[in-house]
Amino acid sequence: MAKKVEMELGGRKLSIETGKMAKLADGATVVRYGDTVVITTVVLGTSAKTDIDHLPLSVDYREKTYAAGKIPGGFFKREGRPTEKEILTSRLIDRPIRPLLPSGMRNEIQIISAVLSADTENNPDILAVIGASAALGLSGAPYRKLMAAVRVGCLSSDSGNFIINPTNSQIIEGGMDLVVAGTIDGINMVEGAFGEISEETTLSALLFGHESLKGIISLIESLIEQAGHENSKVVDIFDIDEEIKLKVKELASGKMAEIVATFEQEQRAKKKRLLIDEVTDYLKDLYPGKKAEIVAAIDEVEKYSLRQQILTDRKRIDGRSIDEIRPISCEVGVLPRTHGSALFTRGQTQSLVTTTLGSSRDEQRMDELTGEYKKAFMLHYNFPPFSTGEVGSMRGPGRREIGHGVLAERALRAVIPSWKNFPYTIRIVSDILQSNGSSSMATVCGGSLSLMDAGVSVKSAVAGIAMGLVKEGDNFQVLTDINGAEDHFGDMDCKIAGTRSGITAIQMDLKTDEVDSKIMKEVFLRARSARISVLDKMDETISSPKPSVSRLAPAIMLTHIDRDRIGDLIGPGGKSIREIMAQTDSEIDVDDSGEVSILAPDSRRAQQAVEMVKALTGSVEIGKVYLGKVKKIVDFGAFVEILPKQEGLLHISQLADYHVKRVEDEIKVDDEVLVKVIRIAPDGKISLSRKVVGKDESKSYENPRK
Repeated sequence: MAKKVEMELGGRKLSIETGKMAKLADGATVVRYGDTVVITTVVLGTSAKTDIDHLPLSVDYREKTYAAGKIPGGFFKREGRPTEKEILTSRLIDRPIRPLLPSGMRNEIQIISAVLSADTENNPDILAVIGASAALGLSGAPYRKLMAAVRVGCLSSDSGNFIINPTNSQIIEGGMDLVVAGTIDGINMVEGAFGEISEETTLSALLFGHESLKGIISLIESLIEQAGHENSKVVDIFDIDEEIKLKVKELASGKMAEIVATFEQEQRAKKKRLLIDEVTDYLKDLYPGKKAEIVAAIDEVEKYSLRQQILTDRKRIDGRSIDEIRPISCEVGVLPRTHGSALFTRGQTQSLVTTTLGSSRDEQRMDELTGEYKKAFMLHYNFPPFSTGEVGSMRGPGRREIGHGVLAERALRAVIPSWKNFPYTIRIVSDILQSNGSSSMATVCGGSLSLMDAGVSVKSAVAGIAMGLVKEGDNFQVLTDINGAEDHFGDMDCKIAGTRSGITAIQMDLKTDEVDSKIMKEVFLRARSARISVLDKMDETISSPKPSVSRLAPAIMLTHIDRDRIGDLIGPGGKSIREIMAQTDSEIDVDDSGEVSILAPDSRRAQQAVEMVKALTGSVEIGKVYLGKVKKIVDFGAFVEILPKQEGLLHISQLADYHVKRVEDEIKVDDEVLVKVIRIAPDGKISLSRKVVGKDESKSYENPRK
């Protein structure tokens, strides 16, 4: 029987319904907010997968184009592989749910979410997260705590006037797009982009979001209570036999303490492999067929040793203090033929970042449910297998690569100049050459350096730092600049990027259920201090953008023409615009608003093209001198073309400062003459004069045929 619950949220009605659609799934919900509707289903596998060592959770989010009254483009006319937005939303659903499921669960669990109806103002991603949490609660899965999410915006940048679930237009106006997910007890996932806001404002926004999502959790609880659905499927949880745990601890603890105290990563990994071989070989006869449990028990010993070393001794696996940043080196201009390049190295993490400048033709065209738009700034992140010293397949970008790339793109977007001030399409590519923690934040730092090397007029430098956490009960330590082991065995990965003025992007994931405001406050405090230190180091290499773009980059100039003159610029069959491009070796784009973008090999030819465009499409101005061409002679004067398709009358009385009997005595058809516009009548008729053109004015004039 269908059940439905509703509440007021952010001035609009949020409803969650179950029991009407997809009734064969273990859990299914339909969430509506405004005219946006999302269905989410959860299905548990009937048997455990014994050949894996991780939680087999898969999340897929899809946007049906019919939801926005659209038909897919392309030849096949149906939805194909997931878009970037769909991949990012799938990750957004997965990240707060995963830590709330038992890591030892070996039944497959699949969450599928689809947009059934989409308005242009309410983003469906938050509804998908809410729907997934509710569907999990209904499915009978061993879901430890219910979770919910909200989007937080503000009425004006860094104002502190927060709003829940802002519309798309409010996000643009307020400069804040923050997603907060959590349980009743605390926050467990954060994703945000800002226009440089303070740590205090960010923390306040997080707490505001957490307080708001508590009501949604209560709503989900009410729905589950009303539906009363119980799943009959048996869920298998992988666990290590207590006897094996004790035996492994007895055999491995002493040597593991030595391994954890080994600073060099390769040596540490080698010693651990030897220990695994030694312990498994010793116990293979005592516990036949239990190798997976023995290896998992060794991992637990390693995790315990590492965490106790941090909590008790405040000593990290690589010898650093709790708030110490790994050694940093920065270089720019490392590649000779790119427009901008940088090599950023922090510890054993290294990113080679390049910047390429292009024209408006290089913009990325995006077609989403909310409409079509163009991206003039993009960042792509690549993570080849050799970066971790491993062998792996080279395929297209995976979910992790797309997620890390978008995080770095959001971090840098806040300082990118507007198209009007810097009319280039900008593409950044980050190739991770080494990785031992926080490669996305290395991408942010390297991207900032690369932009400056390319001469992009960014507002300021941007740096990023990854913060970690080790927590046992009330005892915790916040770690600055975590490495791979601290990410793997720790409880938090919180990436914070920004300038000296404030935060531009944040992403936080947990392996524990949640964190409270006390921990978050310390994270922000430590992160700001670390970020300033990294920026100081980056400034030693390059502290401001180069004064001009690379000599290898094309010259781009913008100009604007009247919309009514676009046809004159293009000419019949494109003849006029092609002639300008041929003469100046340039590319010219004009949009429907009259914005003209000119790309040329150098600034001289770009300026020449600008002048030719203006001459072809410009408006006549009173008092301006033009080099005109005589088109027709009549008894009372001559008609002179001063701009393409724009003629004026040069009356016989204005030919010279003496009496002229016949026009032909002074000028002939096709002669070029300097004339000044002395009057434009209400009906548009133009009066010209040759006799009032001064000597100085004759040296500078408009020439439409230059």
